[in-house]
Amino acid sequence: MITINDIKNNEDVKIYIEAADNVLDAIKYTEHGYAHAGITSSVAQSILSSLGYDERTCQLAAIAGYMHDIGNSINRHDHAMSGGIMAFSLLNKIGMDQRETALIVTAIGHHDEGTGDPVHPISAALIIADKSDVRRSRVREKADIAIDIHDRVNFAVTGSSLEVLAQQKLIKLSLSIDTKICAVMEYFEIFLSRMMLCRKAAEYLGCRFTLYINDTRLL
Repeated sequence: MITINDIKNNEDVKIYIEAADNVLDAIKYTEHGYAHAGITSSVAQSILSSLGYDERTCQLAAIAGYMHDIGNSINRHDHAMSGGIMAFSLLNKIGMDQRETALIVTAIGHHDEGTGDPVHPISAALIIADKSDVRRSRVREKADIAIDIHDRVNFAVTGSSLEVLAQQKLIKLSLSIDTKICAVMEYFEIFLSRMMLCRKAAEYLGCRFTLYINDTRLL
């Protein structure tokens, strides 16, 4: 049975995570390397665990989360779909069960807000985990924050937390934003479609999704 540790230690997976992050570095996009992969993996697993899903489903969410952005090694455009195809090849190579592979590649193929939908629990958890990773350390060059809105929004975030309140059937994303760096409206300018997809994903999991910025509920 393939585990998340097997995936993290796999040399081919490492190559494509690094290649994907190098591509995004070259086009001056935020960090999409081991840190983002690891956070997304851990949070996706935690979401399903908190909601009472079985251990293996949670483990598959961790694997999908870790591999979800490898498609950026080909191109940022349509990276979710190319990433799903790449994950299919990599997981086949290491002998993963085909039913489990199908769940993972579907989740990866549906994680992007432009083309994706929550189509099963692993997919829904991946969407929320990916879109909630907003943090200052994702910005590569501080000099770019005045130019690039993605860098500015991420750099403005001084704190973030994602809570799964199972009894209340609530998934709550809380952000602290330095409004001297970025206005709240700028966050919504680039993240509204992502937050709407998170809401849809939470609803798939039988929960409500709320967004708080500087202790004020905005969604």
